[in-house]
Amino acid sequence: MSKDNQAPAMKGFGPGPRAQGPGGKPKNTKATLKRLLKYLEQDRLKLILVFCCVILATVANLSGSYMLRPIINGLGESFSEYQVSTDKAAVLLSATASLVKKLILMACIYGVSVIATYMQQRIMIGISQKSLQTIRNDLFCKVQKLPVRFYDTNSHGELMSRFTNDVDAVGEMLNTTVVQIFSGSITIIGTLFLMIYTNIWLSLVTLLMLPVLTKAAGTLAKHSRKYFIGQQAALGAMNGYIEEHVSGQKEIKVFCHEDKVLEQFDVLNKELKEKQTKAQFFGGIMGPVIGNLSQINYTLTVCVGSVLCITRGFDVGGLTVFANYSRQFSRPINELSQQVTTLFSALAGAERVFSIMDEEPEADDVEGAVELNNVKGEVILKDVSFGYNEDKTILKNISLYANPGQKIAFVGSTGAGKTTITNLLNRFYDINSGSITIDGVPIKNIKKDSLRKNIAMVLQDTHLFTGTVRENIRYGRLDATDEEVEAAAKTASAHSFIMRLSNGYDTVLEGDGSNLSQGQRQLLNIARASLSKAPILVLDEATSSVDTRTEKHIERGMDRLMKERTTFIIAHRLSTVRNADAIMVLEQGEIIERGRHEELLELKGRYYNLYTGLIELD
Repeated sequence: MSKDNQAPAMKGFGPGPRAQGPGGKPKNTKATLKRLLKYLEQDRLKLILVFCCVILATVANLSGSYMLRPIINGLGESFSEYQVSTDKAAVLLSATASLVKKLILMACIYGVSVIATYMQQRIMIGISQKSLQTIRNDLFCKVQKLPVRFYDTNSHGELMSRFTNDVDAVGEMLNTTVVQIFSGSITIIGTLFLMIYTNIWLSLVTLLMLPVLTKAAGTLAKHSRKYFIGQQAALGAMNGYIEEHVSGQKEIKVFCHEDKVLEQFDVLNKELKEKQTKAQFFGGIMGPVIGNLSQINYTLTVCVGSVLCITRGFDVGGLTVFANYSRQFSRPINELSQQVTTLFSALAGAERVFSIMDEEPEADDVEGAVELNNVKGEVILKDVSFGYNEDKTILKNISLYANPGQKIAFVGSTGAGKTTITNLLNRFYDINSGSITIDGVPIKNIKKDSLRKNIAMVLQDTHLFTGTVRENIRYGRLDATDEEVEAAAKTASAHSFIMRLSNGYDTVLEGDGSNLSQGQRQLLNIARASLSKAPILVLDEATSSVDTRTEKHIERGMDRLMKERTTFIIAHRLSTVRNADAIMVLEQGEIIERGRHEELLELKGRYYNLYTGLIELD
């Protein structure tokens, strides 16, 4: 859609080299996390089962580790008995039988841990994927409800980044991080309890090292968090820039801006590299740092434990178990610190996703809004004023009257307000003052769906969806029959070229109809508008980007399309508006001249100068 004026882009959006995402610290990390976890509540019972499996796996794992104590102590006792016994074979047989029983019991305990871990992972993946499906649905439903203003002011690539990079980061967190945080916390608590139960003095050594471990993890997490948020923002800006400049390659090559584009891309690429480098560095060193501190804790534990074995009679099995628990105690701390990387990346992504969900949707229909039925097409604008921003008025006291079936044309310089009038007619934007009525009903009192179904638009920039030619024309009215689709194509003068395509109406179009010419795409757009059977028609510079021969085909299609329809025509080529019932000449948001073609020529004013070429349209 061409635009006379646009609202300024929202801060944090846009594809330029300075474009930034939301960056910095999340506004409310706790609220974002709480909101994210609500998506898991739809499977609350399954989630409870997952946590039960986590607890069972953790308890089984810790119990299996504790089995080392009786096994080692039993072997020691058997060895001592073997040394003094006269029936060494009997002692050896008894010791072997006891060892096998304990090993089988240990294997069974670990088997329970394996099964419980498998179950919790299998169930949690299903829960997380269902939650992601809901998040994507909510996000996509929200973007369908956002006003045109939002899309006019935001980069498409940046919005796509919310659906891909940010949602994927959230998915990674839901798949693993939530469970691992819970599992790690249970492991720490359980391990600490068994350590104290095994030997309180050795537990003090571990407890003394605990503040060092948590301080190191917290410091690294603080830095990692900041850089991962910046990484997500820089990634969104990069995607926006790439999307815009890939789609604009022709313009880039025509104006020889390849070097400039590469220069701007290099700025974004370097910024992303710097933020990713810092994020990955602080995220990556967490494991080694915590691991080395854990090794120090393990060494101190073994040294002190050896002294206790010699001086206080502490059993070797207890020392072995405690040393193992010492490793297990630091392992969940290490894992939790590693999960900080995923957690902060996900929270940054979630906040960006929720920022879209929190955008103000298009205003609801007013209470008592009516459906438009049997529309004749009488359109009246009375003293309409409008501005995209409060501090700048675009349209000033616009008044006009269109009888059913009349053709009303708008001409004027770029930015005069021509397209803005048609945007207001569709209620893509709401007027600041004045009134617009259709068949005497104010459009603010008409249901938006009903209003827009009665207004067909043929824009300068056509958009074709991936699908067949038939499906693209049928987009104008989804319940249309094949015969109606072909009749609409004939009305638009598109039938002949469609039949020359490889599969006729069943030819698949991809890449916005890149295998068709601009004129052919426009003819399909006219056919789509014809199929809608809307009684009001808007033609927004529909022939401005085609050659003269193609323009004749399009004009024939539009002539058929305009029959018995109230039509608003925006055109730079004044030859296309000669047959209009009334021509409105706009400048700086005001109608300065109005009348038929011949009447305006007789005035010898602005329109006369434009038509005769004494002055040119901007």
